[in-house]
Amino acid sequence: MSYGIPSAEPSADIPVCPRHPDRPSYVRCQRCGRPACPECQRTAAVGFQCVDCVNEQKRTTPAYRSPYGGALAVGRPLVTFTIIGLCVLVYILQWIVPGDLIFQDFAFANVFAATEPWRMLTAAFLHSQGFLLHIVLNMYTLWIFGQALEPLLGRIRFLAVYVISAIGGSVGYLLLTPDYPISGVVGASGAIFGLFGAMLVVQRHRGGETKQLWVLIAINGVIGFFIPNIAWQAHLGGLITGGLAAAAIAYAPRGKNQALLQTGGLVLVVGLLAVLTWFRVTAG
Repeated sequence: MSYGIPSAEPSADIPVCPRHPDRPSYVRCQRCGRPACPECQRTAAVGFQCVDCVNEQKRTTPAYRSPYGGALAVGRPLVTFTIIGLCVLVYILQWIVPGDLIFQDFAFANVFAATEPWRMLTAAFLHSQGFLLHIVLNMYTLWIFGQALEPLLGRIRFLAVYVISAIGGSVGYLLLTPDYPISGVVGASGAIFGLFGAMLVVQRHRGGETKQLWVLIAINGVIGFFIPNIAWQAHLGGLITGGLAAAAIAYAPRGKNQALLQTGGLVLVVGLLAVLTWFRVTAG
């Protein structure tokens, strides 16, 4: 007596997944009606869709953009919260790491401009340990302006403005400090003032009211001249740099080359900062 060996292939009347013909599939896509195995099913508003229909829908759905061409940042301002989190983390490390090593290795001073230029950026994530309001006020202001600017510019463009402004604050301090003090400067104030400048440019470009913003800039700018240990030079440098960076984004003509023109404008701003740094370092 012979015994038949059962076939691994589904019979002809059993629906199979087009992507995996060896798998019986009794669930059909709500869009195209084809069978889909569990691996190829995607949850839809009603029932399931196959992975091919989901991918096709993604390709044909237009991508929503911010007013200045960036990917639309919906929900929480993730870049803003990430920067705040990094600053708070570094502030905690400043207290934990012995020997004040965080400050010594990452604070900016003019003497480091030629040999350790990365300090121009890292200093923006450090804050004074002897003045708690330093980090509190900076992070609060970042939270306020980040919620307004990040959705307008898009996350990547907002991050670019913030980082370039932080560097611009250090360059401003380098240019406007007549000597080369050994003591380092820290704080996100230069980058925060960069957001002031960016908001001013964006508001003017959109035809919005700017009087209150000018008052805010003036008050914060004057404080730097009357309260000791505040680097007004970094504030001014960040303000100007943030305005230039935002102008490169806001005034780039719309069209398929908008992102390229915006990138080129930001590169020019960074190049200007590099030239000014080189000029100051070589001039002595």
